[in-house]
Amino acid sequence: MRAHEAGALHGDIGSRGPAWLRTPVDVNALVPALWPRNVARGADGALAVAGLPVRDVAAEFGTPVYVLDEDDLRGRCRDFRAAFPTEDVYYAGKAFLCRAVVRMIAEEGLYLDVCTGGELATALSAGMPPERIGFHGNNKSVGELSRALDAGVGRIIVDSFQEIDRLTALARERGVRPRVLVRVTVGVEAHTHEFIATAHEDQKFGFSLAGGAAIAAALRILDEDVLELRGLHSHIGSQIFDASGFEVSARRVLALQAQIRDARGVELPELDLGGGFGIAYTTQDDPATPADLAKRLRKIVDSECAAERLAVPHLSIEPGRAIVGPAVFTLYEVGTVKDVDGIRTYVSVDGGMSDNIRTALYDASYSATLASRASAAEPMLARVVGKHCESGDIVVKDEFLPADVQPGDLVAVPGTGAYCRSMASNYNHVPRPPVVAVRDGQARLIVRRETEEDLLALDVG
Repeated sequence: MRAHEAGALHGDIGSRGPAWLRTPVDVNALVPALWPRNVARGADGALAVAGLPVRDVAAEFGTPVYVLDEDDLRGRCRDFRAAFPTEDVYYAGKAFLCRAVVRMIAEEGLYLDVCTGGELATALSAGMPPERIGFHGNNKSVGELSRALDAGVGRIIVDSFQEIDRLTALARERGVRPRVLVRVTVGVEAHTHEFIATAHEDQKFGFSLAGGAAIAAALRILDEDVLELRGLHSHIGSQIFDASGFEVSARRVLALQAQIRDARGVELPELDLGGGFGIAYTTQDDPATPADLAKRLRKIVDSECAAERLAVPHLSIEPGRAIVGPAVFTLYEVGTVKDVDGIRTYVSVDGGMSDNIRTALYDASYSATLASRASAAEPMLARVVGKHCESGDIVVKDEFLPADVQPGDLVAVPGTGAYCRSMASNYNHVPRPPVVAVRDGQARLIVRRETEEDLLALDVG
């Protein structure tokens, strides 16, 4: 049993827990699958990223701070491009987006998926070619659709009949013919948290396949002949490890492709199977490599197309978490250490649910390590918690940390690149942390820390 495996536990665990919890562990060990590729312990036992000690990052930028290993992120982009050389890889910007990341993924040859006007504005301001942008969202406003058309985005994924009507009217006004995909709700129950499963029938996204809305939407677009229907889109959820859900989804979507062909004599040329590929947050997680994913998805699509007598459509996927998630860790400073009657030890850090809501929102599991030094102390089972006025303000539910952890120590939590900064809040009027990119031993600020002045500037009362 390794130290980080404790991060996958869910219940209240005291000193009388299972025997394996009392097995000695190496609290200084790093599990490579959980950390950016260029993170290691230096000779003094402190963590370093791309050769830069995290103590230096904390001294220059303060804590908490999101630390991005830039070469790791770029390497993951290249891994997906190599695995899908003839397909389109759209980086899902909702995972984390800023102008620097837009430029990185563009330089590495990826496309970009956005789902709001704000994400679109970020992409355009960073110089992303609009034809390489896809626009998602279940409730795009007239203003957002107008901006997308005026910018010339490459494709719009339509999500409702009202949006089809809205977009058709706007396209007619402008005399343009935007490319669209129809998002299909395929009725797949992905093995993930209820809040991030997106393909079962009872949820807000897409057109129902079972209820007939999906084919009705496709035929309406074809019959009105204002929008250019390029294909179908399916997304079954997030943090998924079992590829069987993609197999069922592809089978159902391609069956719909065949129905459209039979009804109108049109074979749609594109298919998007979405993203949601899982990453390792603890050693309990075993994600597939991009190469493995590519092999499985191609086999699924080729087989189903043959069964339906369809030409194989041009495939696209949308990894977000799988690219940025493992490339970032969050660095905190310990403020207090509190033993609660031998039940557990609470290690309080200077961030919390305002910079990582996922533990509270999704019951997500994370790992942690003492980052500013090595320790020869015995391991203790600890809970890493934040500074907010909520008992559910938990960063890492259960983790082995050295028994001598103390105020002033730095603690690092890996796997925080996706949905941490992008879902961050100002709860308790806490300014959001900065994002620092590190490459070749040099750190640069790519998103600055919010200040109290920033918070007060919005208060006009």
